[in-house]
Amino acid sequence: MRNDQPLQDLPQSFRDEHKQLMNNGIHSWGEVMRLDDSDISRMVREGRSSARNFKRLRGIATLVCELDLAPQDAALLMHSGIATVTALASSTPERLVQQTGRLERSLGSGRRAVVDLQLAQTWIQTARRTMN
Repeated sequence: MRNDQPLQDLPQSFRDEHKQLMNNGIHSWGEVMRLDDSDISRMVREGRSSARNFKRLRGIATLVCELDLAPQDAALLMHSGIATVTALASSTPERLVQQTGRLERSLGSGRRAVVDLQLAQTWIQTARRTMN
């Protein structure tokens, strides 16, 4: 598990949330994962950040910490509609490749798909082991 992995290289869309987290002494994915709704509400009141983005970061942090995924892989899953370990565990490799590929095509990155069937199967098996 990557509970102590530092928060760095967050996308620009999370700049206000990143600043707020640093100001509150939250410097790792594990600390973000442990934020509760009252912590998020307090930080939203204190700064320019949004509860929606904090909840997205918390979802990414959960995938990073519980499945030992890289933050960019966790973000890809979450933005593809696979936001929890349970959702990943109940997915199929084909569905996962389809969903992540659809997101990448809609972003128009033009790069080769990151998730193939083998990687999807590995992630799904890891999620299933974590749930058991």
